[in-house]
Amino acid sequence: MKIRPLFDRVVLKPLENESETKSGILLPTATQEKSQLASVVAVGSGKNAEGKDVGMNVKVGDKVLYGKYTGTEITMDEQKYVVVRQPDILAVIED
Repeated sequence: MKIRPLFDRVVLKPLENESETKSGILLPTATQEKSQLASVVAVGSGKNAEGKDVGMNVKVGDKVLYGKYTGTEITMDEQKYVVVRQPDILAVIED
């Protein structure tokens, strides 16, 4: 199954949190916070605001930081995804 976001929406696949600290201490799942890092899986076509086309600033494959309490979580083919609006993406992570 494939998902195609509309307008200024973006489909993200959250990246897993580290389960171990740098010093080697294993963290139980209950103490881990929800990841705010994700990989962009699909991007909408943008939107028209006040007569001007607003393009998309992210592309498939980008690693991004998004708001902790934003978006709609969905599960497809046993994978978890988050659908957010482009303004909910805080930053693109560059290596």
